[in-house]
Amino acid sequence: MIPLSLAEIAALTGGRQHDITDPDARVTGPVVIDSRQVGPGALFAAFAGERADGHDFAAAAIEAGAVAVLASRPVGVPAVVVDDVTRALGALARHLVQTLGTHVVAMTGSSGKTSTKDLIAQLLQRLGPTVWPEGSQNNEIGLPLTALRADESTRHLVLEMGARGIGHIRYLTELTPPRIGVVLNVGTAHLGEFGGREQIAQAKGELVENLPAADDGGVAVLNADDPYVRAMASRTRARVVFFGEDPEADVRAENVRLSDRGTPAFTLHTPTGCGDVTMRLYGEHHVSNALAAAAVAHQLGMPAGDIADALSSASTLSRWRMEVTERADGVTVVNDAYNANPDSMRAALRALSAMGQAVKARGGRTWAVLGEMAELGDDSLAEHDAIGRLAVRLNVSKLVAVGGREAAWLDMGAKNEGSWGEESVHVSDTEAAVDLLRSQLRAGDVVLVKASRSVGLEKVAAALLEGGTTSAHEAGGAAR
Repeated sequence: MIPLSLAEIAALTGGRQHDITDPDARVTGPVVIDSRQVGPGALFAAFAGERADGHDFAAAAIEAGAVAVLASRPVGVPAVVVDDVTRALGALARHLVQTLGTHVVAMTGSSGKTSTKDLIAQLLQRLGPTVWPEGSQNNEIGLPLTALRADESTRHLVLEMGARGIGHIRYLTELTPPRIGVVLNVGTAHLGEFGGREQIAQAKGELVENLPAADDGGVAVLNADDPYVRAMASRTRARVVFFGEDPEADVRAENVRLSDRGTPAFTLHTPTGCGDVTMRLYGEHHVSNALAAAAVAHQLGMPAGDIADALSSASTLSRWRMEVTERADGVTVVNDAYNANPDSMRAALRALSAMGQAVKARGGRTWAVLGEMAELGDDSLAEHDAIGRLAVRLNVSKLVAVGGREAAWLDMGAKNEGSWGEESVHVSDTEAAVDLLRSQLRAGDVVLVKASRSVGLEKVAAALLEGGTTSAHEAGGAAR
């Protein structure tokens, strides 16, 4: 964050100074919402959450070195009191972005946002100092917190934008106006909230609607393989760049294939050159993510050969997203438990299937430990049933459905597909899943763990990985 005095912060946020003896005292450190992360020069933003009220930790934050607290009420220590802490953070982020003039890249989509954000960040780091969010900080709190980490040295600011409804992405673009906007896909995530894919497309397209015009440097990077996204070209004044496997895409992949470890490789084509890419990430769905990242890097001046090299060396930066770890006994755990929707679930199962081709040749088995995909509304039964059926069609060896009604639908879909019997089992909770797996896993097996974040299936992966482990790359090396 660029240094600001408390008087400047009050003016920018419309706040009132309370218990401040030196209005010229400057915030030189980060803006944080967790008092345990406070350091010298920080600004502590206090939120009243479901489990704790940040205002109760105001004194501790000051003792830890915070210059002041951004609060919604007086807290007995130096504070800027505002009507709405969330909007105050947004005002600070807007001021910072406008002051710095850094390249702002924003992306949205139904799935793949975090993985693509991580890829873009790893590419742009090669062009200069880059700031990006850790994990999925893609809402009205996380996005300004990410932006406020930028300073005078920051050349690129990479942001992820999520939406809970119409108007949310428009609001986020007002906080941190992007010059480059990326739309990855319009899928089936949050169908229950939005009501249909047309409504999801309307919400996601707000990103390209709010880009600068082409003459002012605005660039819309759109997925040519997704008809809902491709149609957004008519909704923007920005210059449109298409990515995908479509032969007419500006940045495209040819000769896509998967190694026996499930890592994709392809030939990257850009308007100024091409290069061969062999990724370290798992699953063919990462090809589309890589092309989106390549399109952004190309727009910012990176040569095609450098893009291909960077994509080939890129790794997973955010936890619980296709994290592949091999245990000392030869069992491989694929932790993709951060979140799930029908599109990402299908992609993960296909990645497991690709890995399984080599596994089964050595006598191993593939396990899919799956749980609820949340927020699907009236489509929930059909979508869970379809995922259970897909596991059978992809020849997954064992399905463990974890949880209540939705897990029962997964199990039912697998059994109704007609080719499975005891290969599918429904268990009530994570403890039962761990007990089952510990009793039946053997060397050479691969276990995929995936569900919506609320299910907490990361506990299953953590339990399976207790003790000695090695990363998959250390154990066997990525295909090159």
